[in-house]
Amino acid sequence: MTQTTSASPTTTRPAFSKPRLERMHQVLSGYIDRKEMPGLVALVSHQDDVHVETLGTLSFDHSGPMRTDTIFRIASLAKPVTAVAAMVLIEECRLRLDESIEPWLPELADRQVLRCLSGPLDDTVPARRPITVRDLLTFRMGFGSVMAPPDTYPIQKLIREYRIGGDGPPRPSQAPGTDEWIRRLGSLPLMAQPGERWLYHTSSDVLGVLIGRASGQSLGAFMRERIFDPLGMKDTGFYVPPDKIDRLPGCYGFNHQTNTDDVYDDPAKSAWASPPPLESGGGGLVSTMDDFFTFYRMLLNKGRHRDEQILSRTAVEVMTSDQVTPEQRVGAEMFFGDFRSWGFVMSVDIRRDDLSHNPGRFGWDGGTGTTAYVDPTEDMIGILFTQRMMDSPEPPKVFGDFWTLAYGALT
Repeated sequence: MTQTTSASPTTTRPAFSKPRLERMHQVLSGYIDRKEMPGLVALVSHQDDVHVETLGTLSFDHSGPMRTDTIFRIASLAKPVTAVAAMVLIEECRLRLDESIEPWLPELADRQVLRCLSGPLDDTVPARRPITVRDLLTFRMGFGSVMAPPDTYPIQKLIREYRIGGDGPPRPSQAPGTDEWIRRLGSLPLMAQPGERWLYHTSSDVLGVLIGRASGQSLGAFMRERIFDPLGMKDTGFYVPPDKIDRLPGCYGFNHQTNTDDVYDDPAKSAWASPPPLESGGGGLVSTMDDFFTFYRMLLNKGRHRDEQILSRTAVEVMTSDQVTPEQRVGAEMFFGDFRSWGFVMSVDIRRDDLSHNPGRFGWDGGTGTTAYVDPTEDMIGILFTQRMMDSPEPPKVFGDFWTLAYGALT
């Protein structure tokens, strides 16, 4: 199924090239025909025109067709949502960018920092300063995913045993509760001094705990009240209720040893079928194409949705601009290459690298096979939801094809 809609039917020049949209349909359909994934939903909007592709089925056993209200595990696309939640509190002066997080998260006070990642866990020095809210937003708290094979470094063993996360795909039902999670994290040394290096993922989960404590609500309740309900995002949250579980597709990972598709999460016994012990601001949300397009359109509109002002224009511009230095990105080249950097809990393109990366474009990718970006210069939003797990931080081929086709379709 494909559809193109326009909010301005009197426009004389079409927003999209029809032959290029047909090519998008052919290329994306090829992934379904080759059984690389059972289905997908793709959207590209330009100005007031929106083109959507709903292809394939919910699972390899043909349990039903893909639709725009299919509920996907969006993984790290939760990160920009968590950033917006934090900015709401910052704009209300309930949090402040450069203040310590210790009053809210005393478990992370008086940090110790490893002298060397490969060294013993008790070979540490004191942190030179506390972790700030800005450090969490920019992933510079000093702790994050270790991008190395398991047990390459001593700290990886405890990350796995403590179920801190960031060392593999989301496992929401296996995490400890929020207070226990932050206690366990606080028992580990940092990997770098606060503010020194960009390290992936963990900062966004800490940010979620901080939002909950500063707001006096759970992270999910705060997001519901301040983001989801005002935007009409009725199918977005940290779990799928029983009356919606039939809209949750299967999710698959490719097993390179057996050359087969393994089920990562089965809707019949899904890890997202009940409220999780920890509401992960870094990767725990589910959402639909309809909902996430609304969220990204709010960001493209500088924080406004109809009569609702979720964030100020200034807040959106700050969070979607480059906030880390080249020196802080050293060691994270697999995430950034040399064409993008990091804003507040999302990436920002800083130079044109190919047919799709455009300076000022912002967004992120999700390890469960999702990608979504906003390009303010082109007045464009692109979102692709699949059920194919990413094999590495390098975007899969279907992501690259989608973005090439999306930009190529613009007129």
